[in-house]
Amino acid sequence: MELRPLRALRRRGWSRWQRIGVAVATAVVLLLLPVVGAASALRLQYAGDPAADALARGRDALWLGHAWVDGRRTDADLAALAQRLAGTGIRDLYVHTGPLAHDGSLDPALYPQARTFVEQAHRALPGVRVQSWLGNVVRPEKAGLDLDRADVRDRVTASSRQVLALGFDGVHFDMEPVRPDSAGFLALLDQVHAVTRAAGVPFSVAAPQIDPLPGLHVVTTGLSGHGKWWSQAYFGQVARRVDQVAVMSYDTAMPVESLYGGYVAQQTRLALEATPPEVDLLMGLPAYWDDTSSHRGAAETVRAAVRGARLGLGSGGRQNFGLALYVDFTATPDHWAAYRDGWV
Repeated sequence: MELRPLRALRRRGWSRWQRIGVAVATAVVLLLLPVVGAASALRLQYAGDPAADALARGRDALWLGHAWVDGRRTDADLAALAQRLAGTGIRDLYVHTGPLAHDGSLDPALYPQARTFVEQAHRALPGVRVQSWLGNVVRPEKAGLDLDRADVRDRVTASSRQVLALGFDGVHFDMEPVRPDSAGFLALLDQVHAVTRAAGVPFSVAAPQIDPLPGLHVVTTGLSGHGKWWSQAYFGQVARRVDQVAVMSYDTAMPVESLYGGYVAQQTRLALEATPPEVDLLMGLPAYWDDTSSHRGAAETVRAAVRGARLGLGSGGRQNFGLALYVDFTATPDHWAAYRDGWV
């Protein structure tokens, strides 16, 4: 800190505690300035009106829980789901079929009704693709999949073939937390994409958020050991290896709705820059309530996420863009109304 002001205070006869108080106040202001600046920037991202043509393009998705493949859901539930989706832009359902075992294998006992559900969903929801959602936690941060091991990647690839044999229309990965230097994850994507390409079905992946500030993932991973963000460059490497990428644009710790919406607008722009034009890009919507240090229910709303995504998309934005609601068993009528009113 600059010493000249403190020397001046001594000359004016200020006490030691007064000088310390001024020094502390100055330090606090210097620390808060970047935070205030970042918050102001996000608020500006949320300003203005979304473009009139930034609306549904028939490329949306919905994550579905495991109950659809283990026998807990009924025919009446499927009829209600079909009614709920009527008139929306939802084209893809990501149906939780795993989780994968830590060695990459998939136990058939986890999904006794998967084939039946896929067949019934095809009849009840013509034109909607039913993708198998596979995932697990990932090493080194969690005790889970070790994607640096070729045998683990081979078993995950075999599990992908396993669900396609059940009639699923595609494979959707949600593996967390993958660090943005993981060569093993990229190698796995190459392997599985070859399988889905040969089968003529889509391959999609749920992706974490992109560094809101360049290099932020390096700092946070170094300090906390938790890989919260991907670099924009790594996001692009992943997007080039799949047909569809869905950004998990929630659990942001934003304290108010306007900052969260601005953050989604920023994430949308960053993801658009990194995603190849032939790859579908979807932004996630938080259709659930939680109040934790990472998710403020009153701030992270579907309404704010929809508006932020529209602002980020802008006028004349790409056509293969959509929104993805997470998740069916927590989504309320208010969540669905916010999605329909703001986007559809």
